[in-house]
Amino acid sequence: MKLFYKIKRVGLLIITAGILITACNKAPLPPAPIAQPVQGTSPTLATLLDNPDSSFTFLKAAVVRAGLLAALSSPTQRYTVFAPDNTAFMLSGISSVGVINSLPVATVAGLVSYHVIPQVIASTSIPTTFPNFEYPSILNPTTGTPGFNPLVRLTNFPSRRGSAAWINNIPITATNVSAVNGVLHKVAVLVAPPTRFLWDSISTSADLTYLRAAVIRADSGVAVAGTLQTALSSFGVNLTILAPTDLAFRTTLTGAIAGALIPLITAQLIAGGATPAQAAAQAPGIALAQATTLAATPAVFSNPALFGALSAQTVKGIVVYHILGTTIPGIRVFSVNMPTTATQVKTLLNQAVAVHPGVTVRATFAGPFVGAATVKGLANATASNIIINPANPFATDQNYINGVMLRIDQVLMPQ
Repeated sequence: MKLFYKIKRVGLLIITAGILITACNKAPLPPAPIAQPVQGTSPTLATLLDNPDSSFTFLKAAVVRAGLLAALSSPTQRYTVFAPDNTAFMLSGISSVGVINSLPVATVAGLVSYHVIPQVIASTSIPTTFPNFEYPSILNPTTGTPGFNPLVRLTNFPSRRGSAAWINNIPITATNVSAVNGVLHKVAVLVAPPTRFLWDSISTSADLTYLRAAVIRADSGVAVAGTLQTALSSFGVNLTILAPTDLAFRTTLTGAIAGALIPLITAQLIAGGATPAQAAAQAPGIALAQATTLAATPAVFSNPALFGALSAQTVKGIVVYHILGTTIPGIRVFSVNMPTTATQVKTLLNQAVAVHPGVTVRATFAGPFVGAATVKGLANATASNIIINPANPFATDQNYINGVMLRIDQVLMPQ
C-alpha cells in the first residue's frame, strides 16, 4: 500500500548539536561608505541617545543598566545600533525607565546587545536579496556557560525592499543617523532576542502535535546525532520551518488514508459477496469513516498497521519538504523577505532528490508587513496559506535561536 509517494532515499545529513553559530546564509555584503561627522570624537552613538528630540531616554537607561555605555561612547569602536525609541519600548510592553531598572541586568544586557551589530551597516548596505542575510550581534547568549565557545553570537537578519527595510521582521522607521563610531537606525518595536530552539516549540505547541509525532517517526532508527530533533535543537543552523497545523495534518491524512483503503475495502466487499458495482458504491464511505478514526490523533504516525504506508523514510520525506534550503545549516526566511512574485525555493528534500523544484512561495504586502503569503507544494492542487496574525503582524514570524517558524494550513506534497 502506498501513501503519498515513495521516497527512494532521503539522505538527510544532520549537523550535531556542538556546532557554533558561524555559518551564514551568505557572506554579508561589504558595508557601503557612510558619511561620518567631521568631529573626531563626537557625537558618539551614546551621545546620540541624549538628543532631547530623539526620545531615546528609555534606550539610554537600558544601555546604562546593561553596562554598554562605555562601548557605545568609544570613538574607536564601530557599531550599528537598531534603536527603539520610547514609543517602541512602550509598544513592546515596557512602560517606563523604572520598569527597565527593575529588570535583571542580564535580561537588559541581552536585549540591548541583540540590537547592536559590531560593524557599520548603512541603509544602502542592507541586502535586498532573498533569503535574508545574516549578521552577528554582540549578544553571546551562553556567557558563563562552562565549556561553551565565548565567541558565539546570536545573529539577526536585516533586509530591504526598495525604500522599506527591516531587522528580522521589525520595520526600520528611520535610517542613517551618523556618529563617529557608527550608525543608528530607528526601529518600530524592540527586536527581542530568541531564547528557545525550534524543537522547544514543536514539542510543546498544542496545535503542532502531528508535526511533533511526524518528526519522531522520521527519526526512527537514526542515531541521535543525526536526527531531525537534534538539528531542530542545535546552534549553528538557520532552518525555516513551514509548519502545518494539526488541522492541516488531519485533513491530509484522512484523505490520503481513505484513498489508500478504498481498493482494499472494495476487494473485501466483493469477497464477501457484493457485486463490483455495490462494492464501488460502498467502499468510499467505509474508507472515509475508517480513515477519519485513524487520523483523529497524532498516534497515526506510531500505528504499526500503517507503517507500510507511513514508513520512517516516507515521513522524513514529508517533514524535510517543509524545511527551506538544500542543506543544513539551511536558510532563515522572514515573511518580509519573501518575493512578491511566485518563486521556487528548494527544500531539504533536495538532499535526496537533487532535481526537485521544491516549493513555490509568494508574499503580498500591506504596508510594512506581509498581508498574505502562500506556499505551494509540487503536488498540491492549491497553495497553502501562511497563517497571518492581522491583530499582531509581528507574531506571524516566530524567531528562534536556530531558525524561523511559519505556520501553514496545508501539508505540502512533493509529487
